[in-house]
Amino acid sequence: MGIISVEEFYEQIGQLSGDEVNQLLPDGINKEIGHFNIFSIADIAARAKKKGAFMAYDRRAYYKISLVRGKNIAEYADKTINIDHNALLFATPKIPYNYEPQDDQQTGFFCIFTSEFLLPSKSGVVLDDLPLFRPGGYPVFQLKDEEVEDINQIFNKMYKELSSDYAYKYDLIRNYVLELIHYGQKLQPVTTLYATHNASARVSSLFVELLERQFPINSPHQKLSLRTAKDYADRLAVHVNHLNKVLKENTGKTTTSIISNRIIQEAKILLKQTDWNISEISYCLGFEQVAHFSNFFKKQTSFAPLSFRD
Repeated sequence: MGIISVEEFYEQIGQLSGDEVNQLLPDGINKEIGHFNIFSIADIAARAKKKGAFMAYDRRAYYKISLVRGKNIAEYADKTINIDHNALLFATPKIPYNYEPQDDQQTGFFCIFTSEFLLPSKSGVVLDDLPLFRPGGYPVFQLKDEEVEDINQIFNKMYKELSSDYAYKYDLIRNYVLELIHYGQKLQPVTTLYATHNASARVSSLFVELLERQFPINSPHQKLSLRTAKDYADRLAVHVNHLNKVLKENTGKTTTSIISNRIIQEAKILLKQTDWNISEISYCLGFEQVAHFSNFFKKQTSFAPLSFRD
C-alpha cells in the first residue's frame, strides 16, 4: 500500500479530465502555505465511469472531506460501511480508505487540504487531536435531508469563493473548512467527544498546548523559549524519557520530531509571508547560528531557506 501524494492526485484527476495539472490548481494557491481545492463529485464520477477508473484503497498525503450523495460502499481502515444515500466522510493521511459507487446517481462535493493549510497558527486547531481524525474513529455519517442542505451550502460557498478574486479568500475558506469539521463533530456520539483522558493523554495534551503557545512568531524580536525535548519535560515536571514514551504512544512520533516539524512549519510561513532576512528568522526559531538553521531546514525539506523562499 502506497501513500498518494497531492501531485499524484492531480495526475490521476488530469488523466480523467484531460486537463493539465496547472489548469486544475486554484488561483493564487502557490502563495499559500499548504494546499486546498474543491471538486464536484458528479464530474469526477462521470469521467471515472467512462474510463473504468476506480478509487484505490490507499492512504493519501492530504485530508479530505466529502459530501457523497448516492449509494456507495466505503472502506475505512478495518470498517466496511454501506452508504444508502447521503453521507459526510472525513479522511486523514493516517488511515487508508476508499469508496466505490453503487449507482449512477453520484453527486456532491469533496475538498482536499494539507495540514499546513490549517496550521494551528492560522486556525487554532490541531487536526490530529480532533475526534474526527483520530485512528479508531468512525468518520462516516449518514445524513438527514436538512443536514445535507446545510452541508451543501457550505461546500457551495467554498466553491464560489475559490473562483473569486477576493484577496483574503483562503482565510475565508479556512473558516468554511472549520465549519464543516465542527458540523461533523456535532454528529459524533457524546462519548467519543468527551472520552476520559488518562494520565499519559493529559501529558500529551499539555505538551501540545505548550508547543502551540509559542506560535505564531509575530516579530523578529520574538524568540522561542522552549526548543528541546528536555525544555518541555522540565516545564511539565516529567522525565524526558517519560515524555518521549507518552508522545510515542499517543502520536507515533518522538518529542524531537514533533518539535522539529512545528518549527519547520513556522519557518516556511516566515520565509513565504515576511521579508525578514534569514538571520532574523534563524534567531526567532532559537538557532544560535544561521548555518545551524540552514542545515536544519535543508535536512527537513531538501531546500536551502533562500531557495524555498524563491
